[in-house]
Amino acid sequence: MNLATIFLSEVVGTAMLLLLGAGVVANNILPKNKGNGGGFLMVNWGWGLAVFSGVLVSYKSGGHLNPAVTLGLAASGVKEFVPGIPVNAASIFTYLSAQLIGAFLGAVLAWLAYKKQFDEDAPDGFKLGVFSTGPEIRSPLWNVITEAIGTFVLVFVVIAAGHWGDSSTHTPAGLGWLGALGVALLVVVIGTSLGGPTGYAINPARDLGPRIAHAILPIPNKGSSDWGYSWVPVVGPIIGGVIAGVTSGFLLPA
Repeated sequence: MNLATIFLSEVVGTAMLLLLGAGVVANNILPKNKGNGGGFLMVNWGWGLAVFSGVLVSYKSGGHLNPAVTLGLAASGVKEFVPGIPVNAASIFTYLSAQLIGAFLGAVLAWLAYKKQFDEDAPDGFKLGVFSTGPEIRSPLWNVITEAIGTFVLVFVVIAAGHWGDSSTHTPAGLGWLGALGVALLVVVIGTSLGGPTGYAINPARDLGPRIAHAILPIPNKGSSDWGYSWVPVVGPIIGGVIAGVTSGFLLPA
């Protein structure tokens, strides 16, 4: 195992995540789609299963797909991200850069899949909404808190799941691909429970990479990329992920 393998694995996994995640939003909100008007629950399930797919194809890297997960694991004190890949500045940078690039590429693929729909007129903000999140009530401090809480739940439960199979607790191991399904269901419940205020980015790369794509792509009448809000879904998830990692050491004893 080497960092090049980790990089490719995270790029592929995060691109799959964003292709399917942005795709379900496009299907739901852009005009002239079979799924138009499917509702927020449709989006929650679509994102959950997008995570499931992304985790499955990024098995070599452990399927982080999210800087908040990577930084949360590092803050938890783990020595290796996966066997043979120690936690250090080089491996953290590899994960984070791959996640951002993969998210950008996945968003571009989603745009290609829905090119004709993006060419049609849509209400203000809808085209950006395919790529990035935005709050229902704009209040940066509280938006950050919402994102931090949602991401704390994500990372804390992911770390807790890693304890399953410990000989000391006699819990079952060997879930294989079903472990990815557990993360998918976790993303669904975070969306249905905590996703309403901000659209639950809970992943800096998932929001920033596609927002860059929105700014660059030749989308007719696309409107602003809302850079004034762009720091919120980056800072909030990082805070929540790191707090989850730090507190897991005493709230989730080995």
